[in-house]
Amino acid sequence: MKFPDYKGQGDGKGYDARIESPSSRIDRFRKPEKYIADPGLVDACNVALLLGQPLLLTGQPGTGKTLFAYSLAWELGLDEPLKFETKSNSMARDLFYTYDALKRFQDVQSKGQNEKSDNSLDYLTYQALGKAILLTREKAEVAKFLPTDFEHKGKKRTVVLIDEVDKAPRDFPNDILNELDLLYFRIPELGNIKIEADRNPELQPIVIITSNSEKDLPEAFLRRCVYYDIPFPDDYRLRQIINNRLGLFASGTNQFLDDALDLFQQLRSPQVNLNKKPATAELLGWLLTLQKVSGNAENPLAETDLAKQTLSSLVKTAADQQKATQLVNTWMEERRSRNKAG
Repeated sequence: MKFPDYKGQGDGKGYDARIESPSSRIDRFRKPEKYIADPGLVDACNVALLLGQPLLLTGQPGTGKTLFAYSLAWELGLDEPLKFETKSNSMARDLFYTYDALKRFQDVQSKGQNEKSDNSLDYLTYQALGKAILLTREKAEVAKFLPTDFEHKGKKRTVVLIDEVDKAPRDFPNDILNELDLLYFRIPELGNIKIEADRNPELQPIVIITSNSEKDLPEAFLRRCVYYDIPFPDDYRLRQIINNRLGLFASGTNQFLDDALDLFQQLRSPQVNLNKKPATAELLGWLLTLQKVSGNAENPLAETDLAKQTLSSLVKTAADQQKATQLVNTWMEERRSRNKAG
């Protein structure tokens, strides 16, 4: 079997044929098959696949860190990623499994000492990386460790997404170093048994880790990862993304698109200094909103009121709304002056 690589061209071509289901307007620009990766991200991903190391992604909100994992799984013909949403109280164990000790205690109390169940599997739930490791093994090899509701239809490779790892307590990355590197975990509640992934590279879970860089990650953790900082898309890539995700502006340009990108980039500029700059997903939502409320006008931004009415798609705080409204007024005045001069 050829070792898979990732192209990230957003052309809808994955490892195998898929059946598309109906989707909402918002879902149109969340489709993983429409994701366009910049060349540096493609290279970093393929290095991670080659080395069998986690891929750590940073970048501004809206640069596609999370959606990338879904694009990768789609293109390689794998199931949707197993996602671990990191919390401020996450512990290393939570990445692999959770154990409801309180429920077991309550069951013991309600049943009485003579009726209590010693089956710890009744209170154990496997989480993202724990599931991924178990699924690299034949069901018969791990059956005694599986709760009755665990679905295991045979060995398979999965993508694991550890989202926003910088939200976790400082010790979290250090506490998962060996387990992440060697792909194993222990379960003290089952007699401290050790469950290891199959070492076949074609079954090894593909781990994608995202960080918003809210805190520094330990050096030992960084050494075990391939790293890439996703840049915010430039004007050319934004036009590609808009066309690919929304199916609009096939020619890559028209007055509406030019105006929308000009205003969007000004809202993101240091001079305006918004506390929360609008991101790519918000740009896509704004374009859809403008089309809808304008009745598919040729250029919805020709109307000042429509630009103001739809700012809530882009700008998310009261202070930023005031700055953005002032910018729109100035932008519209300059636009009218340019049109008169032309």
